[in-house]
Amino acid sequence: MTTTSSCCAPSGPLGPDDARSRPEKGRDSGAAPGPGNVVPGAGAGRPRRQKVIPAGSFLMGDHHDEGYPDDGELPVHEVRLRSFRMDETAVTNAQFATFCKDTGYVTESEQVGVSAVFHLAVDAAPADVLHQLDTTPWWVAVRGADWRHPGGPRSSITDLQNHPVVHVSWNDASAYCQWAGARLPTEAEWEYAARGGLPAARFPWGDELTPRGRWNLNVWQGRFPAHNSLDDGYLTTAPARAFRPNAYGLHQMVGNVWEWCADRFDPGWYAVSGVDNPLGPGPGPDELSELAPGRAPGGGDWRVMRGGSYLCHDSYCYRYRVAARSSNTADSATANLGFRCVRDL
Repeated sequence: MTTTSSCCAPSGPLGPDDARSRPEKGRDSGAAPGPGNVVPGAGAGRPRRQKVIPAGSFLMGDHHDEGYPDDGELPVHEVRLRSFRMDETAVTNAQFATFCKDTGYVTESEQVGVSAVFHLAVDAAPADVLHQLDTTPWWVAVRGADWRHPGGPRSSITDLQNHPVVHVSWNDASAYCQWAGARLPTEAEWEYAARGGLPAARFPWGDELTPRGRWNLNVWQGRFPAHNSLDDGYLTTAPARAFRPNAYGLHQMVGNVWEWCADRFDPGWYAVSGVDNPLGPGPGPDELSELAPGRAPGGGDWRVMRGGSYLCHDSYCYRYRVAARSSNTADSATANLGFRCVRDL
């Protein structure tokens, strides 16, 4: 398995050594392996709490010069967006379960039979804990880890129905959005919504991490990766509404779980991005800069992730700022990676 250049999440797909003893595909869903019967818009009538994000313009990027050069948070540039609707929270386990029940969908983690779990959260028999990952040893390849079993085969989501779904790839998230009559947000939409009308702030609520000593997000406290003091109350995911929303009514736009965006990832994109409703780099390899990991033949389809996760800490991964960017391949899925949907007005 390859890994990203940061601690954020390992990238897939898993190698044959990890998959050779994989469990029967779809073993808990009763569905045949594969994408299932995803009918576009079939789930559009399901209840979905969204907020209208007003049209407007903002300056996108790192206003504080705190980003990682390889992530491409500069230059700060103007963006103008039309109005849209965004989910108040990341998609929850309960919502994703409805999708899978209606369609028979089987996620890529379920098909492969292995996914990445943070080492302190593994809940599996020793035989199912395959190995640590090469450059990020706090991640462990666990056989049978998937969205229904976020820590491994011995875990479940029975008590996590209102937590964000994890172990979903960009491809899985896109399938869900298609069924829901929605789409993934563009990177520009995501940052604009996350800022909540605060034009140059670090976080959705302002510049201070813990105003009045209060935690407003779920990130790592303590000494990574061995000890989390749990000052915010959580080792892994928190309920999707655990913290106060921003001024647009959106919960946990930073921390808790990374969120997929629609855009292809390119560290050089901000230098050439358009102003009006930018969609990210086009589909061809020549539309990526020399800095993009997906430009080389066989480089993979790298997609933008935003918001940081419960594993972020400013000592090594200061990516829980609203301007922060990261990426992973579209077929990757981990225990700290989810998504939310948007709809056009």
